[in-house]
Amino acid sequence: MTDWNAYRANMAQNVKTLASLTPNTLKGLQPLETPLPEKKHLDDKTRELIALAVAVTTRCDGCIAVHSAAAKKAGASKEEIAEALGVAVALNAGAALVYSSRVMEAFEDTPE
Repeated sequence: MTDWNAYRANMAQNVKTLASLTPNTLKGLQPLETPLPEKKHLDDKTRELIALAVAVTTRCDGCIAVHSAAAKKAGASKEEIAEALGVAVALNAGAALVYSSRVMEAFEDTPE
């Protein structure tokens, strides 16, 4: 089992090191991670539920670590997280189906 608290702490230290080596990388990321207050139509809990679903679809352990803690802090329940993850699972399965159709098309278009 992963110690997510230790993982978050280790990741924060590694990001700090990266920021010292390539400060512009993190400067470029920060505006994307900080939504403007006047454009905040979603509450924090909804944002974190979306972030967790995206974290699963992009297979980002760091995102899972950070956004699991943030979702809990925002008041998300296990049931709400499970429902959001169910959407992620469905989308991954749907994407696999769509890309499977592309494989069939590519196969058909390949000369013998």
